[in-house]
Amino acid sequence: MTAEQTRRRPQRYRSERSTTVLRTSDENPLGDVGGRVREGIATWLRSPALDFYALLVIGGLLLGIGLVMVLSSSMIISLGRGESPYAGLISQGRFALIGLPLLVLAALLRPGFYRRMAWPLLLLGFALQMLVFTPLGFGAGGNRNWIRIGSMTLQPSELLKLALAVWIASIVAMKRPLMNQPKHLLFPIAPVIVIALGLVLYGHDLGTAMVMCMLIAGSLWVAGVPRRWFALAAAVGVVGVTGMVLTSANRMARITTWLHGECVGSSCYQADHGLMALAEGGWWGVGLGESRQKWGLLPAADNDYIFAVLGEEMGLFGTLGVLALFAALALVLLRMITRIDDLFVQVSVAGISAWLLGQAFTNMMVVTGLLPVLGVPLPFISAGGSALVTSMTALGVLLSFARHEPGAADAIRARVGRVRRGATVVPAPAGAQAVPRSARARRRSAAKAARAASRSSASGASSRGRTTTAGTRGSAPRRGTGTRGGTGTRGGTGARGGTSSRSGSTASRAGGGSRARAGGGSRTGAAQPASPAPSRTRRTRGTR
Repeated sequence: MTAEQTRRRPQRYRSERSTTVLRTSDENPLGDVGGRVREGIATWLRSPALDFYALLVIGGLLLGIGLVMVLSSSMIISLGRGESPYAGLISQGRFALIGLPLLVLAALLRPGFYRRMAWPLLLLGFALQMLVFTPLGFGAGGNRNWIRIGSMTLQPSELLKLALAVWIASIVAMKRPLMNQPKHLLFPIAPVIVIALGLVLYGHDLGTAMVMCMLIAGSLWVAGVPRRWFALAAAVGVVGVTGMVLTSANRMARITTWLHGECVGSSCYQADHGLMALAEGGWWGVGLGESRQKWGLLPAADNDYIFAVLGEEMGLFGTLGVLALFAALALVLLRMITRIDDLFVQVSVAGISAWLLGQAFTNMMVVTGLLPVLGVPLPFISAGGSALVTSMTALGVLLSFARHEPGAADAIRARVGRVRRGATVVPAPAGAQAVPRSARARRRSAAKAARAASRSSASGASSRGRTTTAGTRGSAPRRGTGTRGGTGTRGGTGARGGTSSRSGSTASRAGGGSRARAGGGSRTGAAQPASPAPSRTRRTRGTR
């Protein structure tokens, strides 16, 4: 090897290196993060399954907050009664376990089922509400709105709310072309509404009656009832509420306290201590479980005024968090109403929305002093078995409607399938081959393996009929001439330039010069079966 070749040899094996240096942008070192985030959020908001998953998340958060706050607010009350400090949590958790299968079942049913069951549900709600005025019924705080069956107490008006929302939707969907005619608007909707409100007001439960009025107004507004009917109904409602307030000393004292700030007896005791709890909480709260007002100072601390205990322990940010959850629920339900084309589903969602959200915001306004005391619990959070079970069932109905939005079923099925496949991934053993996931891929893989096997068998048969002689390579000047001669036989395919066939080659190369190659002629021979027997030989000598 010459010196020149020695100097050039390292250059042959020198790796190719890029002279371009990759540097991050000084203005945007991480790329267009904002654009990617905006694109992801926009894609997420356009998803047809958004309402379904949002209802699951919001409902789960509200239910979890409710269980924690019931434990915190009822602990002292339970100890004062000589019970376990976890008695309130156990009772509320038992009702949550009852409501969970009802929620799942309601979510699995189709919207058409609720439309067919509208009348049976309404009759069941009326029957249970009338049991309040039998020996099974009992009252508390001046209201007679509960029944006792064994050791369990129920509030039938909660079930009547759900039944009324579904029934109004079914009637409106059936009479949609005739809703502008007074007789079809009044019958049978008006008599049923009067009976439902009358049964509740006969038990002196004004708060529940007002929530039912919100439900009815929300349903009929989305149904397209003319506005003049709402004005007439509002006038009748104001007259009725005024009459009930004037005929009740307790209600009159609450209204006077709220309007003028004058305490008559103990009428302002609960409202004042609720505001004290919110004031003591400040920005961040005194800590979970550290409320002072729940030590016998605040009446109904685990029920109607649980929002005050939450504000005292979690502070302003805790109350704003709960308010944000209900506001997000309102946005999701509004999105459902605008996306769904079925009038029955639209009116049902509107009625349930007006019920849950109207009751929630009424409770928070009562606690903060924006409304007089009405005795309305906070949905999903306040202690109360009937309210919790019925609210969870209503959430299941909303999930059923969200699951049948346009394109939602396919999106949910695809997401569940992806999660199921991801959950079943396990490490493969060493040396294992990948298994195709689809039947088409398995067929394609099997066909590829069969072709490879046929090629390997054909090449083996061809090699058995081939005899080769080792070539010799000699040294020669770099620009000299070289020759390569070939002799051999090949059994199998046709021959070039006649009947000759080619089997092997013997070549000699001189340096890198010209070569002589065996070959020549054109293909005219026919194909012959492969055989190890030698065929006619040919020697061709040439120079290049």
